[in-house]
Amino acid sequence: MAGSSPSSASSQGSHSVEQRVISAEAANAAVLAAVVRAGELGIRINVAVTDSGGTLAAFLRMPGAFLHSVDIAIDKAYTAAGFGFATSQWAGILKGDEALRLGMPQRARNVVFGGGLPLREGGALIGGIGVSGGSAEQDEDCARAAIAALGLAGD
Repeated sequence: MAGSSPSSASSQGSHSVEQRVISAEAANAAVLAAVVRAGELGIRINVAVTDSGGTLAAFLRMPGAFLHSVDIAIDKAYTAAGFGFATSQWAGILKGDEALRLGMPQRARNVVFGGGLPLREGGALIGGIGVSGGSAEQDEDCARAAIAALGLAGD
């Protein structure tokens, strides 16, 4: 910044911002609600909730759920929290841009198919939820059931 010195930056106030995150109680309630919905659908899932920074806050694996889906569920939650939109939206985003279509799916932990949703409270991103074990549509259905159980608005 022209005309700015290091000392003028510190005199302008704080050098930090507040970040809202999902509570432990809400994260646990979300994974339980997703599992209840999976039971209604007759599927076995892994479900993960991350905080708004993408750090795992809660996880639950139904007995018999696919082992490889453990990391997929966690990465769906991470992707949804990291970008702030449903992982199912990636198909449309990637469709119009060849470089993105080739590059984004190669990024570690980035999931580009359905089942991950951001968690928002009052418009603020507080985390992400990821479900894996059913079809992409069933996974998203379970994630939406968790959001509804928390009384949060859907994506």
